[in-house]
Amino acid sequence: MKTRFILIETSHPGNVGAAVRALKVMGFDELVLVAPRFANVLRKEETIQRASGANDVLDRTRIVDTLDEALDGVMHLCATAMTPRDFGPPTRSPRDHFEQLLARHDGAALLACPGTDLGVSAPTVPDVSMAFLFGSERFGMKNEDVYRCHVALSIPTNPQFGSLNLAAAVQLIAYEWRLALGGYAVNDATAAPELADAAQVAGLLAHWERALTDIGFLDPLAPKKLMPRLNQLFNRAGLSPEEIHILRGVAKAMSQAANLKR
Repeated sequence: MKTRFILIETSHPGNVGAAVRALKVMGFDELVLVAPRFANVLRKEETIQRASGANDVLDRTRIVDTLDEALDGVMHLCATAMTPRDFGPPTRSPRDHFEQLLARHDGAALLACPGTDLGVSAPTVPDVSMAFLFGSERFGMKNEDVYRCHVALSIPTNPQFGSLNLAAAVQLIAYEWRLALGGYAVNDATAAPELADAAQVAGLLAHWERALTDIGFLDPLAPKKLMPRLNQLFNRAGLSPEEIHILRGVAKAMSQAANLKR
């Protein structure tokens, strides 16, 4: 599903650069600016720096004069507005709306045409385009722009302080939409640990049995259940070979200390 992010009358070049970076991170690459404050915003140093290497998305970003131009080809339109509008579209959280949208339309092609209720099915569209509208930093979204949308997405925030930076809002919406579409796998930062085998654990237990006897903690004539319980403890711990070496080092130090004391 094609996805377009539209920023209306953006004031700060840094927000444009940060939005570009946010889209790149979430795997989106279509950004359109409607009448930004600076005509050369895409070439400003702050924009380039805040894009932080997402140059391909920055190069693809378009600037248009009107919202109509930015909406060309869009089939489903989402406003981002914290405050509901009278006579406006329904207000939903991003996650709730995306779940309903993809469940109702089987994840892809049946979307309501602009200006209709979400529940009215449209003919199958082979190349559906989704768009998210973001208002200016100073004024937010105009009522007439919100009225054109199927839904007003409201990010759940602290009721006493719900004002989000523009780029942060773009990042959150991009994340939620990517998550709804399937998301990306999380790559482990470290390799899965190698586990010690049964022979290594048995060797550790034997070593600890000697050390505990040396320090007087274990009576070999009346061992009771100490060693079986330690065996279960080590099994639950899922020790690595390196951890086996550490614990055997502890046992060695225990025996040495006991011998010195004697």
